[in-house]
Formats: sequence, C-alpha cells, structure tokens
Amino acid sequence: MLDRPLACAALAAIVLAPPAFAARTLHVVEHALTDRVLDLGAKGDSRGDLLTFANPIFDAANKTQVGSDQGFCIRVVKGKSWECFWTLLLRDGQITVEGPYRDDRDSTLTVTGGTGTYAGARGSMTLHARDAKSTSYDFIYHLL
Repeated sequence: MLDRPLACAALAAIVLAPPAFAARTLHVVEHALTDRVLDLGAKGDSRGDLLTFANPIFDAANKTQVGSDQGFCIRVVKGKSWECFWTLLLRDGQITVEGPYRDDRDSTLTVTGGTGTYAGARGSMTLHARDAKSTSYDFIYHLL
C-alpha cells in the first residue's frame, strides 16, 4: 500500500513543476537609445545612482526590430559595476534577468524566469558592448 503523504507529495511535485523548456541560445542586439542616469549619490558617478532604460531590441543580424526591453540598474561600485534588473519583451514571451553590468568587460547575468514560449526559462545571459560608445549591446541568452 502506498504511503498517502508520500503519494500526495509526488503528485504535487508533478503538477506544480514548471513547464518543460527546451535549451536554446537566443542572440539579440539592444540599441541603447533611452538610457538615463539619475544622479542620486554624491555628485557625478557614485554609488546609489540609478540608470533606467526602455530600448528597442533587434535580431542577431541587427537588421529587424524583434522587441524591446525595460529595466533599471543601481550603481554599486563607482566606475566599475551596476546591479541590474530587466525584462526582454518579445512577441512570443518575456525573459527576465538580474546581475552585474560591468563597465570594463563583458558581463554575465542570471536568467530569473520567463513567460509565454520562455515560461520556465533559466540560465544565463552574456552582455557584450558592440562599440566603445556603449550605444549597442549583444545580449546572448543561454537558456536551459
């Protein structure tokens, strides 16, 4: 005879498990057109400053707009890094990320979830500046 609490726990795990998600890589390009910094710390670049944005997102070839993003970052180490949270908005769903944006090199952020086609998504996102002026970025999502 099955142990009733054990059977209930097993059933709950199956029913409540996140939807299956096929691993894939998604490469998009952000055009950083709306980035704005609100100077909240000491005058100039300082801990506590707030960066906000809502930018267009293009395909990997950087030719066709496929969505947008929106989010914010808080300066944590002057001249070195921000802690960021944002959502990538695509036709077939959304992907959220959190983690450090580093001023001087590529960054890796954590994929914290998704909706629609990306429901149950997890993994990481590599952020790479495409130019020295920080006007566009490669976002490479490594989804599990």
